[in-house]
Amino acid sequence: MNAAAASDPAQRRRAAALAGHHGDPATAEAARTDPDPKVRIAALRSLARLGVISEHQLERALEDADPAVRIAALEIAADRSSPGLERLLDDQDPMVVESAAWALGERQTPSDAIIDRLSRVARDHSDPLARESAVAALGAIGDERGLRAILDATHDKVAVRRRAIIALAAFEGVEVDDAYERARRDRDRQVRDAVDELLGPVVSDPQAGGPGRVEVRWDC
Repeated sequence: MNAAAASDPAQRRRAAALAGHHGDPATAEAARTDPDPKVRIAALRSLARLGVISEHQLERALEDADPAVRIAALEIAADRSSPGLERLLDDQDPMVVESAAWALGERQTPSDAIIDRLSRVARDHSDPLARESAVAALGAIGDERGLRAILDATHDKVAVRRRAIIALAAFEGVEVDDAYERARRDRDRQVRDAVDELLGPVVSDPQAGGPGRVEVRWDC
């Protein structure tokens, strides 16, 4: 790369991105500490594409000063067994928290600590997108330890309530059925539609057994 290209962040980003397609880990590694965060992201993705990114490199990226780099690192870490991702649920940037919840939701055997941290985010985080992502993660994990937080989320803002109803698909029980019934009467159509998508709409069908008979019909 000539001096003019080296001074241009767009050119450096392109070189870092192409390194992953050209089998050039050295170029990607050199770009990993570039002053431009977009270049660092391209470098991370190239190293991951080449299958040579190390736990140390990923750990450094998870601690990067730029939130976009931390999010990119989380996207990579979601497919790995990297420990300690739950600490990013305390990140100052809500988008990082959202990404951390998603990454943790990809884990098949989460610990008590992870379930507890996700549940706290689902209940208490100030940003509704972070709460929604934590609820989705708990639903994806499908562990009974996270059910209470999902049920609590059925009383949150509209988007979170809708996500909570979808997350309940992984669970059964009286409390789950009660939450579905409340959602059928929710003031917001998005929430009501979420129940219909899961269970099918409830309609009155006199032919099914007399006037007033309630029947659940499943749309195929």
